[in-house]
Parts: sequence; C-alpha cells; structure tokens
Amino acid sequence: MAMTGLEIFKLLPKTNCKDCGKPTCLAFAMALAQKKASLDECPEVSDEAKTALSESAAPPIKKVTVGAGDKALSAGEETVLYRHEEKFYHPTAIAVTVDDADAEADARLEKAKKLNFIRVGLPMELNAVAVTNSSGDAGKFVETAKKADSLGLPLVLISDSADNLKAAGEALADKKPLLAAARDEAGVSALAPLSKEKGLPIVVEAGTIDALADLVEKAKAAGAENIFLSFGKAGPRDAFENLTKLRRLALRKGFRTLGFPIFTDTRVSEDVFEAASAAAISIAKYGGVLVTDLITPEAIYPLMTLRQNIYTDPQKPIQVEPRLYKVGDADENSPLFFTTNFSLTYFSVEGDVEASRIPSWILAVDTEGTSVLTAYSGDKLNEKVVAQAFQKCEVEKHVKHKKLIIPGHVAVMSGKLEEALPGWTILVGPKESSYIPRYIQDMWK
Repeated sequence: MAMTGLEIFKLLPKTNCKDCGKPTCLAFAMALAQKKASLDECPEVSDEAKTALSESAAPPIKKVTVGAGDKALSAGEETVLYRHEEKFYHPTAIAVTVDDADAEADARLEKAKKLNFIRVGLPMELNAVAVTNSSGDAGKFVETAKKADSLGLPLVLISDSADNLKAAGEALADKKPLLAAARDEAGVSALAPLSKEKGLPIVVEAGTIDALADLVEKAKAAGAENIFLSFGKAGPRDAFENLTKLRRLALRKGFRTLGFPIFTDTRVSEDVFEAASAAAISIAKYGGVLVTDLITPEAIYPLMTLRQNIYTDPQKPIQVEPRLYKVGDADENSPLFFTTNFSLTYFSVEGDVEASRIPSWILAVDTEGTSVLTAYSGDKLNEKVVAQAFQKCEVEKHVKHKKLIIPGHVAVMSGKLEEALPGWTILVGPKESSYIPRYIQDMWK
C-alpha cells in the first residue's frame, strides 16, 4: 500500500534544506504522499530510501502491454474503484474471436475490420483479435494467428494446449501476443519461461481467488512479470463478484500478488443478449481485456458506447471547439442554430440537422462542455455568453437573415437574447433535436 506522509518522512534526510521548494522535510513528505511532488526534487535522499519509496509509489495494479507498435494496448495502472475519485486510465480492450477450425475465418476477419465507429466525434475501435485453437493443431493455430495479424491489431492466443501456445508464441514473438492461459502448474511451467525470455504477456487462470494467487506466485517465481488474471468463462453473477474482489484486494488491501490487470472470457452463451451482458459487466467492473464471440456492429457498438462513457474523465466533459460550424453547403441564407459545446449535445444536433438535408450553421457556444440545461442552470449559458460567441465567431459575416434558432429548453432566454442581439429575431426551436428536420421544413421560410 502507499506510504503515509509520516512513513515517508522517516526515510528522508530531515535536514530541512529547502532545496525541494518546501519549508521542511515533513512538508515535502506530505506532498509526496499526495502525489504533488517528485522524489527527484530531494537532492539528499539516500539510495535505500529511493528504493523503498519507488516500490511504495508503484501502481497497485501493474501496467501490462499487449502487442507492438502504434496499435499496442495497455491495461492496468488503475488507482481507484470509482471513476469519480480520479478517473480510469486504460479502457477495456475488446477482442473478437476467430477460430482456427472455422471455414469462415477469413470472412470473420473481414467483418472485424469494419468494427470501427465514430461517436460524438471520437473514434471507437476494435482493439484486438483473439485466435482460438479448437482444432487442437499447432500448425493451424499458427497459420490462423498469422492471418489475424494482417489486421494490424494486437493478438490474443487462446488454447487448451500449453504446447500449442508456446509454438504460436514463439512464431509470433515479435508481435507480443497475449497467451491464454496457464491454468495449472504445468501450464505455468510451460508459459512463464517463455514470457520471461520473449517478454510476452500471459494469462494465469484459476477458479478461486486463493488458487489464482497461488498460481500467480508460481508464475512470478518462474520469471513471468507481465500477467493478466482470469477466472475463465464465468457467468454474469460470478464475474461481477470476482472482478470486484480482485480490484478491492489490489487497491484497498494492497495485495501485490493480485495487482495485475484482468482478462475476461465472455464466451459464456450462444445467446446474443447473455453474451452482451457478460461483456458489459466486464467493461463496467474493471476488465482489462475482454474476449467475445460477438462480431456484428449492432452487438459491438453498444459495448463500445458503454466503454466510451465509463472511461471518459468525469472532471473533463467531452467537448468540441466552441466556434461556428458549417453543415452541408450552407450560405448566408441558411438557418442558424446555437447549442452548447458539450460533444453529445453538439453531435446530436449536427446529426439531426444533417438529416433535414437543409444546409445550416451551428454556433457551438462555450459552456465548458456542459449540456444546455446544465449550462443554463449554472449560468454558463446566458444572453451575454451567446452575444460574446456571436462577436468572436463573426456570425454576421456568414449569415444575413438575422434569425437565430435557440434550443426549446431555454425558450426563456429569447427576450434577453433579442436585447443582447439588436436586430435579430429569436426563434424557439424544438426541445429535442430529433424534431429539428420537421421543424426546419415547417418553420424555416
């Protein structure tokens, strides 16, 4: 567990030299405990203290990387149970399966290529391909893995045979695939040395926390450092309970043995809804890498949306640049809307304006990334803010009709807006952006 300020103070030189910028060594120790200072700022600290403090400062959950190059994914390094306490750093990596005995493997890889989307202006992408070895043949396993590698994504290699995993791991060692899984002492004996030699991440799997901790200790003793933890194919209830326990043990109890990211195999059912539920629990409850048989856009898109929502920084709302946006081939006679610069709000409005097929302008007002009602209730959206946005974006150079359509939820602003924007007519738009297409067709003349 992280040291307290007083525990850190005992390791410092206690000279109060002030070279660190703090008045006393105790003040510096308190700053270190709060992660507001770096040990490098103390010129007199001993090597022994550096070692002790660096071990204490290490993240309770080790960062592990899968893959190589620009598309490599990382998991772990998390420090909180709830994102509002700070934030989550590494979004759950989603890996879709391709089996080496599947005659449609090539077609499945083609489907995987298309699992990339844009939502609220941000990319949502597939992170990895999981190659399964139901054939039991090492040659087919390696061949399919090499085909999957053509997508340029990190690989997860899954087999019941440790020998087949070794063969595939050695053949693709430069790609740094994740090998799943070492399920007993024999599996650990086979995969841990390879992990040590080639620097490959491995999955250690067991049915209980005690058994998992025991296997992890054996893997570490054999030289494995890059480890994922797994309970195998667990149903939603067991997954929820087990994943929560692992996170709490690592963060609240400081149990370093289980301080590794989590690997979840969500192939628990052929039913799409049950499989999606298992995957959703993995995303919501700390999964580092999840494997799923789901591959259709309608199944993957909601999971990516859930992931995007959970792994945004709650203290920094997703926002677009506050400026005047052109939708379609807008000209000086095109409708003008205003909304806030909260991404979800802006892109909802933009999408519905596009759906109207009428070229338009959208003025995204700077509300620090908050929605219309939130901004209005917090006085971040008022007639002065809108007037300033008009002036800054030089709206009147682009629009000549002097009509502004405002969100229906802030119709109460219309009177003050007409005072703040002399000569402009304020039109109250719909409360929901989905009604924009009909509104423009009926009201815009």
